[in-house]
Amino acid sequence: LSASTGQGVAELLGALEARLPVSPFLYPEDELAVQSVRFFVTELIRETIFEEYEQEVPYSTAVRIEEYREAADPIYIRATIYVERESQKQILIGRGGARIKRLGARAREKIEAFLGQRVYLDLWVKPLANWRRKVGTLQYLGYPVPREDADGH
Repeated sequence: LSASTGQGVAELLGALEARLPVSPFLYPEDELAVQSVRFFVTELIRETIFEEYEQEVPYSTAVRIEEYREAADPIYIRATIYVERESQKQILIGRGGARIKRLGARAREKIEAFLGQRVYLDLWVKPLANWRRKVGTLQYLGYPVPREDADGH
């Protein structure tokens, strides 16, 4: 089996397919994902943060869609990027707002390609100290929290 040449891939796929059970679709055939559009928009913004910034800053960010107006033309999306420290906020914004403007433009292009429609992306950056260690804040930001952590155990 070789990923680089493809040798043996067809045989492997055939062997796997022969062992798969026959069953109805779990989701409608035209449904591509079980996640919401907001989830994908959030992930596209996060992806752009990782591409635009280095070192620890991307790992200290969380993105939350605060407002999503699909009826607007262009679609209006207001998102907040949460960081842990004021210094990280300044890094994300950049001198005269240049870095956040670039981040917004690149993320907007990705979101427009994903949605197939024009988008007005309104980005905000807010510090939220120790957000990664607070169960309630993690839930607010949309992260799944294991049951034992949610109960404080």
